[in-house]
Amino acid sequence: MSEIGSAVLVFVLLLAATGIGVGVRPLLPEEHKAHETVQLIQLVIGMLVTFAALVLGLMTASAKSGFDTAANDLRTLAAELIEFDTTLRELGHDTDDSRRLLRQYTAAAIASTWPGEPAPGGDYPRVGTQDSAGTLENEQLGDMLTSVGQQLRQLRTRDSLQQRTLEDALTQYRRVVDARWRIIEEAHSSISQPFFTTLTFWLCVIFLSFGLIAPRNALALVTITLGAVSIASSIYVIVDLDTPFSGPIMISSAPLRGALDHLRK
Repeated sequence: MSEIGSAVLVFVLLLAATGIGVGVRPLLPEEHKAHETVQLIQLVIGMLVTFAALVLGLMTASAKSGFDTAANDLRTLAAELIEFDTTLRELGHDTDDSRRLLRQYTAAAIASTWPGEPAPGGDYPRVGTQDSAGTLENEQLGDMLTSVGQQLRQLRTRDSLQQRTLEDALTQYRRVVDARWRIIEEAHSSISQPFFTTLTFWLCVIFLSFGLIAPRNALALVTITLGAVSIASSIYVIVDLDTPFSGPIMISSAPLRGALDHLRK
């Protein structure tokens, strides 16, 4: 489910739970409205609020940490591409085709991963996006990198110095591939659906309790609605951060664009 869909669903469920509480309260016998009962409900609400706050805080921290990790790995991929291209230059004109493929891969990866941004100029395949979260996982992009590795392995060296440079290039090629797959794995959502469902249930119980004990006036209802909006917005941020290559909060394409500029020099 998208980040907007998740936030709207939680908001609607919380208001529905509050409405159920408000509707059930007049039907309760008077002994259920006694001061001792209200105190017990408040204690249970306090316990659930504490649990929900801890879980929301941990989920936010985890999503932000995953987002930062993916951003750092993207910068690592950009640096690896620059270093790899530099080594290919040292091997001479025999690697011109490999360098061209590397430039095309980088430009195509930018265009497919950030379709809402201006596409890089130049001649490169316009690959389709296979997944709204993690578009670096594309068969055409993978084939382009594979072709670079195959061309390097077929290269014949003339002396020991060039042989060592070729070995360095193959090592750097493997690092580029590894960095790409790390980003692909990090691009997918890591939020457990059963865990998310359980958290939503806790929040609904809390707002149901609010409806049972809240006074029936406009200020109380507005306050509860603002609380539901705040909870839904936190869910929105968590889900959006958990998918770093989709939604309004996205990892910047600047590192790869900077690498592409270097590759084109």
